[in-house]
Amino acid sequence: MTEQRRPTMTDVATLAGVSQTTVSLVLNGIAEARVSDDTIARVKKAAKSLGYLHAGRRSGNGTRPDSGVIGFLVDEMSTDPWMAIALDGLREKAASSSLDILTFVTSGDAEAEELAIGTLARTNLRGLVYGTIQTRAVTPSRAVLDQPTVLLNCYVTDRSVPSVTPGEVVGGRTATRHLIELGHRRIAIIQGEDWMDASKDRLKGYRQALAAADIAFDENLVRPGNWEPSAGYAQTKEMMQLPHPPTAIFCCNDLMALGCLEALRELGKAIPGDVSVVGYDDREIAQFTHPPLTTVLLPHFEMGALAAELLLEQIDQPGVAPAQLKSECPLVVRDSSSQP
Repeated sequence: MTEQRRPTMTDVATLAGVSQTTVSLVLNGIAEARVSDDTIARVKKAAKSLGYLHAGRRSGNGTRPDSGVIGFLVDEMSTDPWMAIALDGLREKAASSSLDILTFVTSGDAEAEELAIGTLARTNLRGLVYGTIQTRAVTPSRAVLDQPTVLLNCYVTDRSVPSVTPGEVVGGRTATRHLIELGHRRIAIIQGEDWMDASKDRLKGYRQALAAADIAFDENLVRPGNWEPSAGYAQTKEMMQLPHPPTAIFCCNDLMALGCLEALRELGKAIPGDVSVVGYDDREIAQFTHPPLTTVLLPHFEMGALAAELLLEQIDQPGVAPAQLKSECPLVVRDSSSQP
């Protein structure tokens, strides 16, 4: 007689009618501030009816590791806060499952990755989380792929390894739709470098939101950026000289939004009275701008917790198909956006 397959997070998400990200956040106990009480109750009911045993609550009876190490290999930690934030989520989830985290900054170098694996092999290694500071395709070394591995903020092109990345297309659509719902029709976007996944996907979401609202795409309102305040400043100054300038500007990160806000102040424009501004990332500084910045949250803490959840599932059930999860990027509404 074949052994009955244990329910997975995907099964719970399907029954509850929510995303796998929502299931993870609810069952990790970190979603209450962003998920309605009704959704929380629905997820918990679905998990209970399926007999889904959350990875962090399984006992050490052989069905999951009750001690050991997760290796966290990351290309960078210091240039931006994202991987440090993701590490917090990963560590919190691992601690609830009696697992320790050992972190190695490898700069994406295959030899450094192999050295890290050699060090980890001398521990009670259970698996790896492999992260990158930029969302992108990667080619991990053979030493990495020989271990149970989940990719964080990156992916392999054939989707053969489980991954967790931010839902950037939906994030761009959410930011733009917010401005449309406020009544704006002349909505500009300042991108990052156009070769980057984040920039391309946020632009795709912007275009989808315009199309859904039957607003014509205007290439004059699509401006290149470099993720730095200087681009937000320069592009805003140029666009406000157009015959029909924008009444709202979506900056593809908060740093460019800082430059945008400064340019609008120098031009004597009221924010949001004359021009609404939306950023992306929800860096700590966003709540301290004048006015406080409406932005889209880049959910690296939740992504780290979700990566740990996927890794525990992979350890428990090695035959489970490699999930490719997109973590939701919610809108954080502050005072920089309003009706035109």
